[in-house]
Amino acid sequence: MRSKQARIRQIEPDTKYGSTKVAKLIHYAMKDGKRSVAEKQVYAAIEQAAEATKKKPLEVFEAVIENVTPQMEVRSRRVGGAAYQVPMPVRPRRGFSLALRWLVQEARKRSNKQYHSFSEKLAAEMLDVLQDQGGAIQRKLTSHRMAEANKAFAHFRW
Repeated sequence: MRSKQARIRQIEPDTKYGSTKVAKLIHYAMKDGKRSVAEKQVYAAIEQAAEATKKKPLEVFEAVIENVTPQMEVRSRRVGGAAYQVPMPVRPRRGFSLALRWLVQEARKRSNKQYHSFSEKLAAEMLDVLQDQGGAIQRKLTSHRMAEANKAFAHFRW
């Protein structure tokens, strides 16, 4: 266990929308420290998703994050030599981090045959999320299903 709690770093808002949430997505999408490449890809993906839904880009992004963010998850808890999967509510910061991570991972998993760039994959994943489909939504549902299945161990919550 930590002796002190980790300090939460303040991140700079992104240049185009002035949003720290979009900046976080850029950080998650970045590979090998190539931030300008990640920025272009994320902005292009948000623009494509906004164009397809005919809404403002930030509104689309917020809706996507809201749809992917899990409410419950299971955490391992050892009681008397046995490890139980205890359902716990997800804190907002962790829920946001999970949502971004799942969104980027599932976009990266998409087939290269159909899409030409990461921005197209990310836009497609965002559009799927808005229709309650896609890999990121499946991850959220799996998390909720596991929490539901292990409800019997909820009294071990700490």
